[in-house]
Amino acid sequence: MTESTAPQSEHRTVLLRGGDVHSPADPFATAMVVERGHVAWVGSEGAADAFASGVDEVIDLEGALVTPAFTDAHVHTTSTGLALTGLDLSGARTLGDALARVRAHIAAHPADRVVLGHGWDAARWPEQRPPSRAELDEAAGGRPVYLPRIDVHSAAVTTALLDLVPGVRAMAGYHPEGPLTAAAHHAVRAAAHDAVSPAQRADAQRAALRHAASLGIGTVHECGGPDISDEDDFTGLLKLAAGQPGPRVFGYWAEQVGDEKDALRIRELGAAGAAGDLFVDGSFGSHTACLHEPYADAPHSGAAHLDAGQIAAHVAACTEAGLQAGFHAIGDAALSAVVDGVRAAAERVGLGRVRAARHRVEHAEMLTPETVAAFAELGLTASVQPAFDAAWGGEEGMYARRLGTGRAGTLNPYAALLRAGVPLAFGSDSPVTPLDPWGTVRAAAFHRTPEHRISVRAGFTAHTRGGWRAVGRDDAGTLVPGAPADYAVWRTDDLVVQAPDDRVARWSTDPRSGTPGLPDLTPGADLPVCLRTVVFGQTVYVRPNE
Repeated sequence: MTESTAPQSEHRTVLLRGGDVHSPADPFATAMVVERGHVAWVGSEGAADAFASGVDEVIDLEGALVTPAFTDAHVHTTSTGLALTGLDLSGARTLGDALARVRAHIAAHPADRVVLGHGWDAARWPEQRPPSRAELDEAAGGRPVYLPRIDVHSAAVTTALLDLVPGVRAMAGYHPEGPLTAAAHHAVRAAAHDAVSPAQRADAQRAALRHAASLGIGTVHECGGPDISDEDDFTGLLKLAAGQPGPRVFGYWAEQVGDEKDALRIRELGAAGAAGDLFVDGSFGSHTACLHEPYADAPHSGAAHLDAGQIAAHVAACTEAGLQAGFHAIGDAALSAVVDGVRAAAERVGLGRVRAARHRVEHAEMLTPETVAAFAELGLTASVQPAFDAAWGGEEGMYARRLGTGRAGTLNPYAALLRAGVPLAFGSDSPVTPLDPWGTVRAAAFHRTPEHRISVRAGFTAHTRGGWRAVGRDDAGTLVPGAPADYAVWRTDDLVVQAPDDRVARWSTDPRSGTPGLPDLTPGADLPVCLRTVVFGQTVYVRPNE
């Protein structure tokens, strides 16, 4: 990809030509003009000649693909950066391998007050168990260590870290030998993250945003809250993102709202809503997602953190204040509580107002036909993570072990949600699963349960325009005149149309359909490589040596 040597300025007029531009304005577009941070024109190569002499810069795409930049609708930015720069256990193949990585990291970082790790998943290990406290104490050599499970709803910790948290052994979720959950986990997580200096935190945030930009991600939704991070982390991230070139950050703060005063405080933090990880329940991996029936591999049904009454109060107060509300809900009982609570709020303040607020539900995994229909009725956005199914779905996966194959096969029903008219916004929950937008679209299109699969085009829309709609913006996430110039340039192979129904795919490939193609995401095929990412007309990433 070549370009002119025009000087950099804040609002240059740029012509991109000689490639493929993915735009509903022209399914055969090969060129695009960007002016004052917005898309000014999209069209054919021949028509581009008329613009060439009047622009500040011409970029020859050399056959590359231009698409809207991706939006990742659920990210924990600081934790993502710490995982990128710190102790990453996601690649550990055995319990022994994980402990060896702990030893090596501790030896290489003698000055760290608390060692932070991430990503272990005992369900993938042959031992099928987490490290005991004694094993971790030995590997840590007496150092405070905090190692959250990959879902971040439980954590293995050392005795030295417990000793830094007064009263933790009397808290709910404390286990003498196993990972901590619930209040005990939240307490040790707060202690561990308090040990991270402001400079370390800012470095981690920059690392995460740089990585996102390198993957064609132009916007992230930060999901913070008092049980996840702290206000300084949240406001610091928003300030950092606003003050440097890089992906946009919309922040959600997960704290209950009871009145206008509470809503004002959420706004003063700079949050887009009182939403994100406001926990109704936990996760399947940690046996804390709240179910109607017990787990297949545990004699209980998980944990409920909010009931329908509390949910109704939060949604009603947010709606009255003109603030977006939302919740983390995974298990079927948790999702039933959300639906019951939002419906009760609608009866109190009016269904039309609730629908207009576009309240959102994170994860929304264990849906039934009834709860899917209720999402559509109540105007709820499903903020979902297809990589969860890729990681844990299928007849041999963690979901099947936790729930049995019957219930596991109902999880993450994206096709049913789309058929019902429920808006989808795709994300990663990074660092739970990695930032990987094309991989996320692939996971939805090739869902492990075939009846839940959606077309690549629908998945791509959920990961671009869907994230903007989830923050109440209908004018972005697509390359049409007037839209913000948030786009990415990709090196990829031939463009195709992929859909679960072959009849649809055959028609869509016909030029008469006017359906723009996308990269081939068949499992095993190479994913597109990001060459450039642009946010509001400003280049925030260029691939080295391109």
